[in-house]
Amino acid sequence: MSGLYFRGKITYATKFGRAFVITPDQGLIPADTTITSQVLVRFADADIDVDNPGYRQPLEQTARALDDETGPDAEFVLLGSIASEKYVQVLSAIFGDRLLFPATFVGRGDMSRGGLLLRAAAASQELQYIPVIEAVRHGVRPPRLAR
Repeated sequence: MSGLYFRGKITYATKFGRAFVITPDQGLIPADTTITSQVLVRFADADIDVDNPGYRQPLEQTARALDDETGPDAEFVLLGSIASEKYVQVLSAIFGDRLLFPATFVGRGDMSRGGLLLRAAAASQELQYIPVIEAVRHGVRPPRLAR
């Protein structure tokens, strides 16, 4: 896991909205939740797969609860891997076309996305979002970010 990427996601998410983390067995939890070393070990042993009910069911339950809490006009921005069905399949089934992601993520690796998010947060400039459903989520790597 890239520290830059995770730091970028947390910084950006807390700057522009509420931040939640997808866990292997507890679904979505607030980003400021304290994680003990025992929980971290449990997370490390978990099977993060859409076919694993221990992963999928808590994610579905917490996503539905968040959807109910926020209402039909809320938008949900995925800052995790948009290329991974383990997140997209579950969340898009609940949030539909309200599940968005930054358009500039396409083709970027973790480090590049982390740097992009940190720069946007520092500049107080929210990125442009597009719906995950029917989006091109794999693409040519864009030019490197300027130093």
